[in-house]
Amino acid sequence: MPRIHVGQWADSAVSWAQTHLEGLFTAIGVVMGGLVHGLEAVLSGPAPWALAVMIAIVAWWARGPLFGVSAFAGLVLVNALGQWDAAMSTLALVLVASLAAIVVAVPIGILAARNRGLSTVVRPLLDLMQTMPAFVYLIPAIFFFGIGEVPGVIATMIFAIPPGVRLTELGIRQVDPETVEAARAFGSPPWRTLTRVQLPLALPTIMAGINQVIMLALSMVVIAGGPGAVVFRAITRLDVGAGVEGGLAVVVLAMLLDRLTTALGLRASGRTSRTSTQANRGTVVAQLMRPRAAFAVSGVAVLALVAGLMGSLTPTAATAGGNGKTITIGWIPWDEDVAVTHLYKKALQDRGYTVKLVQLDAGPVFAGMAQGDIDLFLDGWLPLTHEDYWKKYRSQLSDLGTWYDSAQLSVAVPTYAKEQSISDLTAASSQYDGRIVGIEPGSGLNRVLKADVLPGYGLSKSYELVEGSTPAMLAELKRSITAKKPVAVALWRPHWAYSSLPIRDLKDPKGLLGKPEQIHAIGRKGFAQDFPDVASMIAGFTLDDAKLSSLENLVINTYHEGEESQAVHEWLKTNPKGLQG
Repeated sequence: MPRIHVGQWADSAVSWAQTHLEGLFTAIGVVMGGLVHGLEAVLSGPAPWALAVMIAIVAWWARGPLFGVSAFAGLVLVNALGQWDAAMSTLALVLVASLAAIVVAVPIGILAARNRGLSTVVRPLLDLMQTMPAFVYLIPAIFFFGIGEVPGVIATMIFAIPPGVRLTELGIRQVDPETVEAARAFGSPPWRTLTRVQLPLALPTIMAGINQVIMLALSMVVIAGGPGAVVFRAITRLDVGAGVEGGLAVVVLAMLLDRLTTALGLRASGRTSRTSTQANRGTVVAQLMRPRAAFAVSGVAVLALVAGLMGSLTPTAATAGGNGKTITIGWIPWDEDVAVTHLYKKALQDRGYTVKLVQLDAGPVFAGMAQGDIDLFLDGWLPLTHEDYWKKYRSQLSDLGTWYDSAQLSVAVPTYAKEQSISDLTAASSQYDGRIVGIEPGSGLNRVLKADVLPGYGLSKSYELVEGSTPAMLAELKRSITAKKPVAVALWRPHWAYSSLPIRDLKDPKGLLGKPEQIHAIGRKGFAQDFPDVASMIAGFTLDDAKLSSLENLVINTYHEGEESQAVHEWLKTNPKGLQG
């Protein structure tokens, strides 16, 4: 049966849209980006305690004093965990994406409820939107809107639309037909029947759909940033503590948004959480203690004014040579990149620059630099690992220099293993369970192992390369060392595991893993002209194994997520030259 090249069709469609709809995408990006940045500025403007009190007042008005106190306590916990800025960024993204999804979903749901043919067409599209893996939406979104918050908002909006459409349609269809007929019998036109009869009666179901839109938006948007990104980085670093902290922040936001939207839905529909026959003394007291809307609005306004005055009286730090210019650094969750990126962040901030860090995979980082959305990437492995990206985008990039020249792909084993060379693995297949533990599918290291190393050493029949992820590989390595079991893993230098775990590299007598690579700092085209002092600093920067290993250990192992600046500060105590090499 001939292969259906859907992927090629999708590529062609994306290319056509990029060429012919660039103006539309630019306009959408400007609007969405402006909304996100504006809302984020509003949420980040007041002091955490002030915004927590404001939200608590709204929660008190919506559900009563107990929920108000709970909301305040949850937000205080988020701040105490060091997740406040990430949580506010996530909240801004969720609110904008949810609003956009609701604006699209509710009208489509109304039309589908009034037209059976449209409902038949829309239903399979909604199935496709809900079952498509969430990451797939990010790929074309990045091509259309570049790197930043906008692709995350667009992908989140698409992912969150289906429940809004479904429940809007369901709510309208469930309205008693006799009630609708009665309205029509009294001469009510279709639009008045819809707005005065069907929508009010369907409002509880529609609000349930809006609640689900917001919950799905939250589940998706954490992929793009905020506490969810903290959890993702904790996974890549096997940092249980940071993962728990980021997860708790996500839970607090989810519970707060869920309870608030549910309460607002009940109020909008003129219902209460309990019927009058179920009401008891506690509920009556809670209702009496609930503030009126005017009081709640006044309280929030006063707090906002106080917080704004306090913020305006707070002195701002003077900028140095950078004059507050922003440098966007793209980074990937490879340990040497995490460490060096945060070293540069501190150095650039000390020079007066504003530094924005964007975490992505290697492909989007290179694409972002080519598009001009990312200024700098500090972990370009050449000539092999990132060769494909470099060839594709090199005319739009600048090679700013090499800062490490001993990067090497390897197969590592515990120091107690008897095998000294990759060729020795042939006779030890049963001891190693016939497997070499690899990293992410599609990585350059996995590609070399499958295409060159296994067949080159005659291991293809007796060994399997188990693909998964870097965290899974490290977890298996640690577990095997604890149990004193032989294990072979795909690894590379530089990596903190060499200084933290009893491991060593197997010799590669045939040289199939390639020669040592260099790690380059790569910038977008024109970076050196825009930031000559930074380009000069990068050109003179080098690290040897000892310095890089110590920096990685501090950033990755000693300190937790969000404490990278303290790790860099401690490293600079013993390496005062810092970025001077």
